[in-house]
Amino acid sequence: MALPPAAPERQLKHRRRIDVQVHSRGNGLWEVDAEITDVKTRDVMLAGGMRRAGDPIHDMLLRVVVDESFNIVAAGSETRAMPYPGQCDDHEDAYARLVGLNLMRGFRRAVRERLGGVAGCTHLTELTQVLPTAVVQAFAGEVLNTREGGESDDQPFQIDRCHALRSDGPVVQQFYPRWYRGMPDPAAAPSLSKPEQARQP
Repeated sequence: MALPPAAPERQLKHRRRIDVQVHSRGNGLWEVDAEITDVKTRDVMLAGGMRRAGDPIHDMLLRVVVDESFNIVAAGSETRAMPYPGQCDDHEDAYARLVGLNLMRGFRRAVRERLGGVAGCTHLTELTQVLPTAVVQAFAGEVLNTREGGESDDQPFQIDRCHALRSDGPVVQQFYPRWYRGMPDPAAAPSLSKPEQARQP
């Protein structure tokens, strides 16, 4: 895959960090903390006053509690740094509206309906978009079957959920052969003995 080369004269102006941590409560519920920070490399004058280089423009936390069926049972947010104090965080915690949504069933569309535009904060709403795949990663091997073998007859969760793990692709053929749905490999077919060949129509 081609990566555009980095220009030797480039200068860092802005850094955004997104950090997601998923914690098991041990009672069938999981806490997901998603944080976003924006930092400038220079002093900037904001409506609320001067923000020094290295001090966050945005520092926000979104926390959701999910069960092992991906249902959100509690949600809320905290805004610790913002460009418009008293305004950016004046949404009466709109993110409680995430309760009742399922991360794997129409989640992103439902978020747009409940929190899009002026109904929420641009940056907190953006954070919601990373929740489904982060929780899938946390659940993999603990809540979700991701293995070829084992006692379960269920197809491993990750198959047909990305390009590399398509059921007719080489990764599934090699690592999850039971679930491979592509063309059979002629080289892998058992060869027939001469008497068996003679009986073939």
